[in-house]
Parts: sequence; C-alpha cells; structure tokens
Amino acid sequence: MPIRHIARRLAAVAGGIRLAAGRRAPALAALACAAAAGLLPGAPAHAAQVKFGFLELGRDARYDEEKTYFRSLSRPLGRPVAGAEVALRESRFVGQAVGAEFALERAQADDAKGLVEQIGKLHAAGVRFFLIDAPGAVVAQVAQAVRGRELLLFNVSAADDALRQEQCQPNLLHTIPNHAMQADAMAQYLVSRKWRTVLLLEGPLPDDKLVAAAFENAARRFGLKIADKRAFLLSNDPRQRDQGNVGLLTAGPDYDAVFVADTDGEFARSVPYRTVRPRPVVGSEGLVAEAWHWAWERHGAPQLNSRLEKQASRRMASPDWAAWIAVKAVVEAVVRTNGGDFRTLAKYIGGDEITIDGFKGNRLGFRPWDGQLRQPVLLATHNAVIERAPIQGFLHQTNNMDTLGFDRRDSRCKF
Repeated sequence: MPIRHIARRLAAVAGGIRLAAGRRAPALAALACAAAAGLLPGAPAHAAQVKFGFLELGRDARYDEEKTYFRSLSRPLGRPVAGAEVALRESRFVGQAVGAEFALERAQADDAKGLVEQIGKLHAAGVRFFLIDAPGAVVAQVAQAVRGRELLLFNVSAADDALRQEQCQPNLLHTIPNHAMQADAMAQYLVSRKWRTVLLLEGPLPDDKLVAAAFENAARRFGLKIADKRAFLLSNDPRQRDQGNVGLLTAGPDYDAVFVADTDGEFARSVPYRTVRPRPVVGSEGLVAEAWHWAWERHGAPQLNSRLEKQASRRMASPDWAAWIAVKAVVEAVVRTNGGDFRTLAKYIGGDEITIDGFKGNRLGFRPWDGQLRQPVLLATHNAVIERAPIQGFLHQTNNMDTLGFDRRDSRCKF
C-alpha cells in the first residue's frame, strides 16, 4: 500500500475514529500499531520536525481564579494549551507514517511587545505555526507586528469581530467563533422557536458592548425585534443599586426572551428565574452559543472530551477545542501535502481542498476572505447541548455555515 494511503488512514485514527466505524476500526488500529513499531514500509528513517508555538499572557484576566465562583457559561474553564497538547498526542502515529515529528513550545509574556519578541526567538528556532491565546487587542497588535514574516498565527480565544473585519491580517487565522457567529446562531434559534421579541441587557465593559452590538446586528439580519435595550451595573454604591436589580430591569414591555451581554458573568448568573415574566434567558447565561461544550455527544465528541479531561483534569471548553483544531489543521496539511514546505502548507490550510474533522458533523475549512474557520455553533445550557446551528431552514447559496458570521458580501477585510 502506498505510504500516502496509509497516512490518510492514520489521519482518521488520529482524528478520533468512532466505534461505529465497524469493520474498518480494527484494521486502522492495526495500522496505527504498525506505525508505532516502525513496521510500515517506506517510512522515513529520520523525521522532520513541525514545531508549534503557543503564545499567552502571563497575567490574563480571563483566567483570573478569583472569579471562578461566579464563572458564567460563556467564560473559559482554563488555559487552552491543553487542547493543543491533546492534538499533538493524537498526531503521533500520523507523524510516524509521514516522517514528521510534531512539537510544541509554550511561551508567555506580559504584553503584545513581549509576545512579538517570543515569536522572534521561536521563529529563529524553526517555529512557523503559532497559536495565540490573548485578548483581541493584543492579537491585533501581534499580528500586525509580524506581518510579512514566514509564519502563520491561529487565534484560539479572541472573539472580537474587528479581528475578522478592519483589523484582519493575511497571516492570522481564527479557530474560535467570533461574536457575529455566536449572535447569528442564537438569533436563528430564537426565530426557530418563534421567540421574536427580545429584551437586551447590556453590561458596562467594552466586551459587553461588542457582544450586544453583534446581537443587535443579528436581530436585524434575522428579523428579531429588540423590545428594549437596558444597561445594568453592579455596584456597592447605594445610589446605583437599582441598575443591578433584575426585577426592575426586566419590567415593562412584553418580550419572548432576555438576552444578557455580560462577559464578566457576575450579573448574568443572577438573571435566570428572577425576570418579572417567566421567560428564557440567553446570551451569557441560560442558553449560550459556543464552539464546544463538554455535553456534546455526537460525532466522536465523548472520546475527545475524555482525552481533554485526562490531560487537564477539567472539562473541555471552546478555547480548548479551538487550540485542538488549529493543531489538527496543520497536521492535516502535512499529511495531504506529504510534508511540504511552509508555503505549501499555508496555501493548503487556507485553500478549498482542506477537510478538517472537528467532531461537529461538518467538513471544516477557513473562509478565504477573513481567515475565520467555518464551523457549526453549539447552543447549550450548563449541562446539555440543545441545538446545533446553522439550524435547519436557514440556507445559503454555497455553504449553510456561512449563515453564521460575516459572509463574503458582509466582509470589510482587506488583505
């Protein structure tokens, strides 16, 4: 059997073969064992290294453990480097088959300037693919600073729409869904349930306003009505106490659902079951739109969840999945191009031929106009996935996943 055919089968193993694969599973497992033992004919004696860099801030407020006790459903559960580590472990057999070794270097800094310096050091050591876990403003600065270098950045945790629009860069890909994708997924669900009138509660943080703006755009796009938009504020000042009163904030005109834009999460957790009217709560609490949820049970997801739990001693969340799929995209390119050079790999990753299995039931690939990974979005509660978007009935002329986020005609990205 040609080595390229063996590599393709091993790619299926590393991607997480479902038990439902039936008779093929034992054969593929045997191939994997053969690869591990070095028995595959034609396998290169000396493996070439494909190195990844994982960039993060030493002090990132998004992972502040002091806020764990009121962590909302939309907040990460831990540093997503665990997702990348799981992907590397899964890719060992594939690497042996195609003569490649995959390695990960983790680097921290205090700010964007420090991360750029870390990229310089790792780039000199042969690293060409970087996963960056940082807030949107930092990601934008780093991507701009290293533009023109022979490297590719994968944004695994910043959902800012601006990174896919005015601040987009040709060397920056996004595996985490942006706010527009999440808002469109939620809007589709509300329309499908005929909950067409929504009360919008917006927090004081800049990120809260980004989330609220994305939902307002989605509401216009899918024909939802915003009954009212009200600002909330949590404060110890008695004069501002009413601004955090859920009863007062949810009184007034009738509505079918309450959308809460609260990226911090402290206020959002108090909204369900306290609204004046018995209405569902969505957005940052109640029902959330995410790239991944530990309760997703289809397409091999339980096996992936268990591997992450074993690696990190916690459940898998969206940034973990985003880091995992970023590594898998590069591994897929190495396999399909028979270990091509950087330019060949980068072209394949951003091209139409790539097929990445993200365990969500669809072929995944990157949008050429803004570098965003096309993907389904999971709508979930604290312990169950309720629906997967795009929801049936929402159609697109070429790819239904482009009903989520910025379509080509909506894009303001100018590479």
